[in-house]
Amino acid sequence: MRDHSQDQAKWWQQGVIYQIYPRSFVDSNGDGVGDLPGITGQLDYLRWLGVDAIWLSPIYPSPMADFGYDVANYTDIDPLFGNLDDFDELLVRAHGYGLRVILDFVPNHTSDQHPWFTQSRSSRANPRRDWYIWRDAKPDGSPPNNWLSDFGGSAWTWDERTGQYYLHSFLPEQPDLNWRNPHVRAAMLDVLRFWLGRGVDGFRVDVIGFLLKDDQFRDEPPNPNYVAGKDSPGDALLRLYSRHQPGVHEIIRSFRRVLDEYEGRVSIGEISSRLSLSAQTAFYGDGDELHLPFNFGLIHLPWQAAAISRFVDVYEVALPTRAWPNYVLGNHDQPRLASRVGIAQARVGAMLLLTLRGTPFVYYGDEIGMHDVEILPDQVKDPFEKRIPGKGRDPQRTPMQWSAEPHAGFSIAEPWLPVAPDYPTVNVAAQRDNSTSMLHLYQRLMQYRKMTPALNVGSYRSLMSTADDCFVYLRQFGGQRRLIVLNFSAAEQTLTLSGLGEGRIVISTYLDREETTNLTSLYLRSYEGCIIELV
Repeated sequence: MRDHSQDQAKWWQQGVIYQIYPRSFVDSNGDGVGDLPGITGQLDYLRWLGVDAIWLSPIYPSPMADFGYDVANYTDIDPLFGNLDDFDELLVRAHGYGLRVILDFVPNHTSDQHPWFTQSRSSRANPRRDWYIWRDAKPDGSPPNNWLSDFGGSAWTWDERTGQYYLHSFLPEQPDLNWRNPHVRAAMLDVLRFWLGRGVDGFRVDVIGFLLKDDQFRDEPPNPNYVAGKDSPGDALLRLYSRHQPGVHEIIRSFRRVLDEYEGRVSIGEISSRLSLSAQTAFYGDGDELHLPFNFGLIHLPWQAAAISRFVDVYEVALPTRAWPNYVLGNHDQPRLASRVGIAQARVGAMLLLTLRGTPFVYYGDEIGMHDVEILPDQVKDPFEKRIPGKGRDPQRTPMQWSAEPHAGFSIAEPWLPVAPDYPTVNVAAQRDNSTSMLHLYQRLMQYRKMTPALNVGSYRSLMSTADDCFVYLRQFGGQRRLIVLNFSAAEQTLTLSGLGEGRIVISTYLDREETTNLTSLYLRSYEGCIIELV
């Protein structure tokens, strides 16, 4: 049971971070693609909702082979989204609303059209040749080793001009940088300083565990648990040498040292959920690495109270001293929460996410219950789906549903991806007018969390439940106690919670119940969660 000083808590510990996929949030200029002025125009909505920071998926100049994760210039804005003046306006307006702005930082690889790579591949003698990872072919002309790309096929592509292979952990259009080169490290740290100097409040760092590769380039062993047709082709091998090398922690410490030059900034890292919890929490370092190594555990667990409560308890124990937890239920790479668990359970998920100890991350549209959208073959945009059918990410990246107007109020033009057929009823405008909607549930939870120290900085302790499919836990700060009870089942439940006396239900996931209740006989409806103030 850990308590946390409210006076010493950072904004990113007390706040809620909201992920925006810029292509799909708001289109302000009628080209069918979201942009920065569109985001700026909805800051008032985000303030009303109660979020504290927005994290923007990549907005840098890019040929868009992987929709911005192939960066061609780290210190500018792609014209599709606007320009640096538009970004500065967004930053100033956001800060004026008390909202922080977090950028996506993609350090493992660049676009093959980045000037660094065009120079690197121009000649073996070019000074930037060693900025990327080049290797000779085997005697038979085959790739240097058996490493696989996450997008399928070999992780090596032959360059005819210079007669060597280059490494790419993802698409061939995304060559990996050589982080063993000190010039690469210095250049990338300067990128961080460029944006921090403009006032950016932090970074979400993409695939941070990939940055270093085995310096002997050894073959990777086969994965004995790989199931062809079910798992992605890249998972056919155990990634012992192409990622998660020990020296990556020193690189992360160098990132942290730069952020610490500026007050109040945060570093968030994308790490593999396949690592052991001890390996995941190692990315906190000794308080000198990531502020928040992403915790994706809830996304991949069975949606059952026992599994989730067990994970939360184990995660709490695994955290290093003074490390701050975080939780995620959705993002641009995973099926949406409402599609995974159903809309009724998604309301329980909202209460879970916004009442656990730690920083919650909310994916745009989850607050109105958006679900995955069927993408027809001729509508597919995601390169992952084009290379590995059935694994695409377009369904969870569709346009935000703002209103019942054409194209869901996202754009006056045909959007880059189709909007969900249910947008006439599932949209922000309709749900703002409905006091029991999913949107009002998120807004109530965020506002209540903000004003309640027990929830935003308090300790966590799970409690035994008399019902098999209920998760019950106590959040406490000083004398302030809040009991959270979550019914994960379709059945009604009556819980006996001894020794807690009476309490007052202040928020139910149904948003229709505020009452004093005796906790020795607490009634819950199907898929109901409650926050209860203990006296």
